[in-house]
Amino acid sequence: MRSQEPRSTSSCAACKLLKRRCTPNCIFAPYFRSDEPKKFAKVHKVFGASNVSKILIEVPEEQREDKVNSLAYEAEARLKDPVYGCIGAIALLQRKMIQLQHDLTLARVCLARYTATPSAIGGTNDQVMTEPFGDFPAGCGGSIESFSQNISYELNQEAHVCCFSEIPYV
Repeated sequence: MRSQEPRSTSSCAACKLLKRRCTPNCIFAPYFRSDEPKKFAKVHKVFGASNVSKILIEVPEEQREDKVNSLAYEAEARLKDPVYGCIGAIALLQRKMIQLQHDLTLARVCLARYTATPSAIGGTNDQVMTEPFGDFPAGCGGSIESFSQNISYELNQEAHVCCFSEIPYV
């Protein structure tokens, strides 16, 4: 556990920023080392030192390091995106995941169509394709860029996919 480790005589990052003397029982010292001044500066700017100390006092000692890391992540996200913070990052990742799920489903539909065409079934093993995806069905768009253009029609016609576009913040 970090709080049991001996520390150097220098002040922790919190005490340095707050310009106060770092005591041996400083609540910030085990979590905001003197070589990480920006970590506490960001947390202090968003939450305030008083609030952070109150939070750390309320949290059991074995969970404090995780809480500090969470506060540091949330503070950095809030500084990058003052309106949405972490929620903005989560919503962006959810939108990307939904788009990738749709693209994957469409690719599976197109692959199923391609493997079911007579030219794919009747060919021999000795044939070599001179042009990659030259026989690719035109109904699937023929290129990666067109996946999302005809995605709703293809998914409604060929596959059943849950609609994830109703997620909050998307």
